[in-house]
Amino acid sequence: MERGLAGVEFYAGVVMELCGLPREMFTPTFAAARVVGWSANILEQAADSKIIRPVARYVGPEPEVADRATG
Repeated sequence: MERGLAGVEFYAGVVMELCGLPREMFTPTFAAARVVGWSANILEQAADSKIIRPVARYVGPEPEVADRATG
């Protein structure tokens, strides 16, 4: 995610606020949604008997390598 852009939780919070959900329930609601997603992933992986590893390619700058001689 680019710096300065709001994540989906920001917009979900706006929607929950407009729906009248108390602010104290925002975090538990986000957590419950994440647990449901994680559980679905676990069930899918268990059904296939293999771990799902999404393919990704790093497109950022080359990491700096520390010089071992200078510590």
